[in-house]
Amino acid sequence: MIRSSWKTAVTAAVGALLVGAASAGCAGPGGGSPAGPAAAASPPPPVQRKPPTVAPGPAGRTPVFERRPAGGGPADHSAERVVALTFDADMTAGQGARAASGERFDNPGLIASLRRLKVPSTIFMTGRWAEEYPAQAKAIGTDPLFEIANHSYSHYAFSTPCYGLPAVQEAEMARDVEQAFAAFRKAGARNVVPYFRFPGGCYDESALRALAPANVTAVQWDVVSGDAFATDADAVAEQVLDGVRPGSLVVMHCTRSAAPATEAAVRRIVPELRKRGYRFVKVSELMEG
Repeated sequence: MIRSSWKTAVTAAVGALLVGAASAGCAGPGGGSPAGPAAAASPPPPVQRKPPTVAPGPAGRTPVFERRPAGGGPADHSAERVVALTFDADMTAGQGARAASGERFDNPGLIASLRRLKVPSTIFMTGRWAEEYPAQAKAIGTDPLFEIANHSYSHYAFSTPCYGLPAVQEAEMARDVEQAFAAFRKAGARNVVPYFRFPGGCYDESALRALAPANVTAVQWDVVSGDAFATDADAVAEQVLDGVRPGSLVVMHCTRSAAPATEAAVRRIVPELRKRGYRFVKVSELMEG
């Protein structure tokens, strides 16, 4: 069941736009009164829609979304050829020294390719990544082609074992998520959605309960690209192309040092899926179906 319960600053943002429009309409070229009957009224600003979310599970447990579900109903879009490409912008809380020594956890070339190819995408970003690359976080988070979702602040594991990641204590899980949202706000990102991806995709029932106060929808995937640490872009592309079905959600990475083949793979994946009749959407649109 889908709901729209994200308590963001949407109301405040719309109010600010209305005030700005009113101020602009109250002054003529010289800053005085309107020019008279010939002065046209400014059109109302567009109303920003709240991103859809999934209703909480039993006892408020954090819900999990993996792909557009197949199902009936009067508005069934399950057979529509849409696919969501998602990219994890990974950086752990302990990797600052590696970044300072020149290791690149960003991938501006990938973002540029997504823009050039006009691919709406969801970037699951860690708070630590946003702190390391605030200008990029702002550029991504103010571009309507993209939306930023939460990949934790620390990129530590929310259940163990999980690929050798350090663990977040259960009592700190919701705070870790909120710390990431705070980092996005500080960077100036605006297109932020209430979605969360567990680092490594690792979670259990305890983690779902612990995250309930954060009011997020956990987003996983049904297609693994295999781009992490891969160097063969063609192999990554083939794995994605073989796995995509209508409504699929693909996990990839936006980290040069850990996923060097992703950009080249995307440049092959996108035209091929379009040739097959697929349309690319952000997770928020996929979830609406």
